[in-house]
Formats: sequence, structure tokens, C-alpha cells
Amino acid sequence: MLKNKAALPFLLLLAALSGHAQQTVTTIQLNQSGFYPYAPKVAVVTVPVSDPHFYIIKDRDTVFRGMLSEEKTSAWSATKTRIADFSAWTRPGSYRIYVSGVQPVNSASLGDSRNFIIGNEIHHAVGIASLKGYYYQRSDMPLEERFAGKWHRPAGHPDMQVLVHAGAASSSRPVGTVIATPGGWYDAGDYNKYIVNSGITMGTLLSAYEDYPDYFKQLKTNIPESTDAIPDILNEVMYNLRWMLTMQDPADGGVYNKCTNAAFDGMVMPGVTKAPRYVVAKGTTATLDFAAVAAQAARVLKPFAPQLADSCSKAAAKAWAWAKQFPALAYDQDKLNKMYAPAVTTGPYGDRYFSDEWLWAASELYLTTRDPQYFEVVQQHMSDKIKLPDWAEVSMLGYYSFLRSKDLPANTSGTVTLMRTRVLELANTYIERAGSSAFRTVMGQTARDFIWGSNSVAANEGVLLLNAYRLTRDRKYIDGALTNLDYLLGRNATHYSFLTGTGTQSPMHPHHRPSIADGITDPVPGLLVAGPNPGMQDKVRYEFTAPETAYIDHDQAYASNEIAINWNAPMVYLANAIEALKLPAGYVRKH
Repeated sequence: MLKNKAALPFLLLLAALSGHAQQTVTTIQLNQSGFYPYAPKVAVVTVPVSDPHFYIIKDRDTVFRGMLSEEKTSAWSATKTRIADFSAWTRPGSYRIYVSGVQPVNSASLGDSRNFIIGNEIHHAVGIASLKGYYYQRSDMPLEERFAGKWHRPAGHPDMQVLVHAGAASSSRPVGTVIATPGGWYDAGDYNKYIVNSGITMGTLLSAYEDYPDYFKQLKTNIPESTDAIPDILNEVMYNLRWMLTMQDPADGGVYNKCTNAAFDGMVMPGVTKAPRYVVAKGTTATLDFAAVAAQAARVLKPFAPQLADSCSKAAAKAWAWAKQFPALAYDQDKLNKMYAPAVTTGPYGDRYFSDEWLWAASELYLTTRDPQYFEVVQQHMSDKIKLPDWAEVSMLGYYSFLRSKDLPANTSGTVTLMRTRVLELANTYIERAGSSAFRTVMGQTARDFIWGSNSVAANEGVLLLNAYRLTRDRKYIDGALTNLDYLLGRNATHYSFLTGTGTQSPMHPHHRPSIADGITDPVPGLLVAGPNPGMQDKVRYEFTAPETAYIDHDQAYASNEIAINWNAPMVYLANAIEALKLPAGYVRKH
């Protein structure tokens, strides 16, 4: 197989794609879910053309003509692009784009785009699918056919007899103590459950509900709880929350890092293997993430499940007290493996920096309790730098919570104003540079965007911009967020819509054990894969290796094609928030 060195040879890409019956070869990249009538509409031509004209076609009629932009070479691969902007065409319907001057290859008319839709609620199905993805990750309950369709399966790991690992032993729970820690979501493509990654995931989903409660109250995803009075997004959160509460040691309030096998399961269905399960050592990151989630959940769930909310309040306070005793205790898996058996080799989530967790936990506890001791800690960390959220950097979640809160005491105004300024400054840096991208997306402004889990970078950038919109009502931030949703759903250098089951070319072979082992051709739907990652830590042979093209739809390519709950969460927020905002008529004219 050839490696990409200086160029992105289209014929080689054509060959690489030919093995997937679902996929349609095209040189025109666009959001495969479609466009809102009065929002910006952009497609990207990714091969040279001899004629700069493009046409919007309905049936066999040309309904719109436009001119492509000048050609631009991407900064992150040798891909050359031209932009087709058809924002001015607002009539709902089904269309395709035709670009003249592109020569056909193997009888495929490469000047034609995929068919696309212009219409209202264009991302409604994406929003539902990305949220429903969590149902398929539930660990200890059977997925019934009436809810899961052809992906129905028996229950996975019951986790009713989990052992306290030697590295987590205490006087009240000596090594080998059996505890129950059922429920929760499988974290990613594996069958383990991790508190740290649940932290950012739960914080993002709870934030989505807090920002758009009326929208989520009516959103139904066909899960077992859909007929009750609790919004589906909160029912899904509660399923994982109840597991998280079992991971707190009742004796001292500390929280175990994860519930796990000693080593990863093979590529089998959940529950097939019978390897022992363990809870492993407590740590400051896990405990503070737990405190933040429990405190946020306490205020969000109070109208729906007051007893659970009360339990969360007490658990959050107890976790905070433990963290005050152990303010910087890292979970160091390598060190623990040298001291205790069996060695644990599953994902460590071993964060060594704790200031962001202190700020987030203090923020959520203060906003739920209004106890000034927590606000003092928030103020102590206001000189810390902020950046986009990820599992190891959660301070922005505290900012978001403060900025959505109402009726705050007067003494918080200076801190909240500073938070607002910082969020808008960061959002503006993304907006100001978006036009320089060869794909006209906010995503991809630096090579650092293309990391392990790069698609969560795109989604979290979108969440940041939507928060900026909430603060200012300036539509430029919605435009920016939409470019990243377009990116995730097909307007990118790989030709893929990165959410399984969505679009005309989406991943068919994610690194996800149920999707590999279930014998069903289509993967479990609604799961956002990791995205381009030039690190290629999985050692799979990639066809293309430049930052924005280093992606392969291969089930062993965990560095670019695994799924994870923390990557799905900002996708849930982004797609559903865009839907909740209901972009108004006249949007383009006022833009």
C-alpha cells in the first residue's frame, strides 16, 4: 500500500473507498445531514477544476448558479479546495451540487455531490442518535429489541461482585472485599467504567439540559424510560449517576478511579468473559470530578428525583471533604502495578494537575449550596489558564455553570465578569481565524486540533461558541458552531460523516467491541468516532498520514476510530443546541 507523502491522490482514495458498499465517491464535501433554509450553506470541492461555476440541481433542473472561490491549499494536508457558497438559496427540498470541469473516473460523475436536504429540523435525527448512543453503552441491563432494534443484546457485566484491588484496600475494605457497583456506561470501545471520563461526560450532558431545558423536555429517544415524566437526557444521566454513587467509599468519601478488568477484554460481546472485576485506587481527580457531577446533578434533578438529588448533595460534600485531606493524590497506575497484583493495564486516566478539578468542583458546589467556602476556592483559581474542556481539563465547565446561573450574590459579579470576558476572548480567537481554513471551518486552525479524539475538539469548540452566543446573541458564534457541525458530518478532508449511522458515508468499522462482535454489518449507531490523528498510536497502517487526513475506518485503529462517551457528549450538546435555537427566517439577510 502506498503512503501519502506530498499529495492526496484521488484515485488512491477511490480505491480505498471501493470496498464499502455504503459509500459514494465524491469530490464535493458537505454536511451529509443537510442545511437549514436561512443558515449559511457551504460545500467544498477537493480536486482541481477547469471551470469555476457550480450549480444547484433539483431533479434535472438548475435552480441556482454560483462561482467557486479561488483555489486554496490546506495547511494540514496537500488537499486543494474551492468553496461553493450557496447560502442565498433558501427553498426547502432535495438537491445536489454539480461542478463542471471535473473529469469522470470509472464512470462516476465526480462533479456531482451527494444528494442533500434543505429543511427545518435538519439535525433533529443527529441529536437523537448521538444521545441514544449512550443507551447502547449501558452495561448491566439487556437492550431489548423494541428499543435497540437489530442491536438488541443480553445484559453485559452485572458488577454485583466486584473486588477491592490491593492498591485500593483500606482498613474498612481490605483487599478482596466484595462490593456491588452495577450500572453505568461502558466508557469507549472497551467494557470498563471510568469515573474521570464520566466526569466531563456527565458535566457536558447536564449543562446541555441546563442551557436548553424546554427543548430536552420534549426530546424522546425511545429508551425504556421515555414514557416517564423525566426528560430522556436526564434518564440517561441518572443511569450513569447511580453507578457513580456506588464508586464512593462510604467510610471516607473518596472515590475509586474505575471499575475494570485487570486487562482489556477481547473482541467479544459484553458479559461473555468472566474475568474478575476490580475497583482500583482512589484519587483526587476522580473524587473532585465526582463531587462536581454530584453537585450539579443535585440541583438539576431536584424537581424530578428529590431523593436522588439529596443523596447527590450529601455525596458531593463528602467527596469534597476527602479531597481536602488529599488535595493532590494522583492515580499512578504504573507505580501501583509495581507494588500490587494483579497489574491493571486498562485506561489509567492518570491526571497529575488538579487546579481545574478544584475550580470545577468548587463552582458546582457553590452554585448548588451557595456556601461561601466553595466560592473562595473558585476565586483562588481565577488566575489559572483556561482552555477547551477535555477529561484532563475541566475548568471551563465551571465557567459555563457560573455564566448560566441567575440571581447570584453581588459579591460574585467581578468573578463572573472575568469569566465572561475570558470565554468571549477564547471564542473570538476561533471566529477570527475561521476564514483562513481551507474548509472554512473553525476546526483545524492549528495542527494541535488533530489530536487523539480530534472530533471532540471540533464539538467542544462548537459548544464554546454556542456559549458565547448565549452571552451576546451575536449570530457570528452560531455560524462558527455550525461550521464545526458541518465538519463532523462530512465537510472535512476525509469524506466521512463521523457519527455512525449518519449520512451517506459514515464509519462502518469503529473500534467498538459490540459493533465488531455482534455479527451485524452496520455498527451500533449514534457513536462519534475519534477522528483524524496523525499520532496513529495504534500502529495500524494508514493510507494518509497528514494531520487532517490521518483517519482510517478500521476496527483496530483505536487512535482514530474508537468511540468514547466523552466525545459523544459535546456532539449531543452541539447538535441539539443548534436544533433548540431554531434558526430564524431572515437569518441570511441579517447575517
